[in-house]
Amino acid sequence: MVGLSAGEKNFLQGGIDQDLRSDGRNRNTHRPISVETGVIPQANGSARVRMGATEVIASVKAELGRPAALQPDKGKVAIFVDCSPVANPVFEGRGGEELSLELSVALQQCLLGGKSGAGAGIDLSSLMVVEGKLCWDLYIDGLVVSSDGNLLDALGASIMAALSNTGIPRVQVAAAASGDEEPEVDISDEEYLQFDTSGVPVIVTLTKVGRHYIVDATSEEESQMTSAVSISINRKGHICGLTKRGSSGLDSSIISDMISVAQHISVQLINKLDSEISAAEADE
Repeated sequence: MVGLSAGEKNFLQGGIDQDLRSDGRNRNTHRPISVETGVIPQANGSARVRMGATEVIASVKAELGRPAALQPDKGKVAIFVDCSPVANPVFEGRGGEELSLELSVALQQCLLGGKSGAGAGIDLSSLMVVEGKLCWDLYIDGLVVSSDGNLLDALGASIMAALSNTGIPRVQVAAAASGDEEPEVDISDEEYLQFDTSGVPVIVTLTKVGRHYIVDATSEEESQMTSAVSISINRKGHICGLTKRGSSGLDSSIISDMISVAQHISVQLINKLDSEISAAEADE
């Protein structure tokens, strides 16, 4: 938790009220964003994203598995986040464990539509190899390297970049299987299928400080928040997930207005990430 004096709180709040934040941004502007891809050679895909002084890394590992009984036509995705104590001393011990779990659950809700997979921003059916018998399991790991606010949005951006960098080996079914037996497959060491990220959403968090909501809050700004709503939005402007934290309640009209603002901001964020990802892949 960032400790601010009364004067610092008044300065921060006054700037937000006047739409001029302490770092010069207005309420709806992100900090500078940069992307590197292919930062973990052992992974099927990986990326590093920096939003201001916040830095995160995401990696994707693909393994063959068996589909869940209730979703025999879909693959599976698991998301885990690790908040390194190096990023912030408060991440030492239970503080880091609780935040890691909170971020993992929020990413699950924003990107996968919750445990059911309904409304998933990641197309789980694209991970199917043999219906009911064989699928790809994606293990997505996020690491917080440096923390200065807005971790959820940064992690969401790093996952999008890592998935765009992900190659899944081409699989050919060598022999069909009967009953519960797994089919025999040949996994290519040379041919890879690029993961389709066209439906993967970005996450836009609107943080309420005083009377206003701001985008891409810093740690100082988050220390003064009363609530925050995180909305995941895909390229078509569709809402894929929504999470809220904080004690302040919100009525439906305010949430509707926040969704409209987030949809507008998501277009800018997607365009920025597309540009950064293309430049990063060209440099690999």
